Amino acid sequence: MSGHSKWSTIKRKKEKTDGARAKIFTKIGRELAVAVREGGGADPSSNSKLRECIAKAKANNVPNDNIERIIKKAAGSADGSNYESITYEGYGPCGI
Repeated sequence: MSGHSKWSTIKRKKEKTDGARAKIFTKIGRELAVAVREGGGADPSSNSKLRECIAKAKANNVPNDNIERIIKKAAGSADGSNYESITYEGYGPCGI
C-alpha cells in the first residue's frame, strides 16, 4: 500500500528540503565570513562586499539571527577556521 502513511511522505519531503536549505545557508555563511574578514569590518555601511552578501542571504531566506551570529563570529575570529576566496582557472580540450 504505497502512500498509506502520510507522515512518512511528509518526513521525507521535509528532510530533502531542509538538507537543501542547510547547504545554501552554509555556503552563504562562509561568504559572509570571508566578506567580514577581507572587506574591513562588520559594518555593512562601510563594507560593500558584506552588504551584498547580506542582501543575498535575505533573498535566500536566511534568518536575521543567523546572519548576525555569523558576522559576530567572523569579526571575533575566535575559532580556528579561516575561509579565503580562491579563483580557479582551468583549460579544456583544444585550449578552451
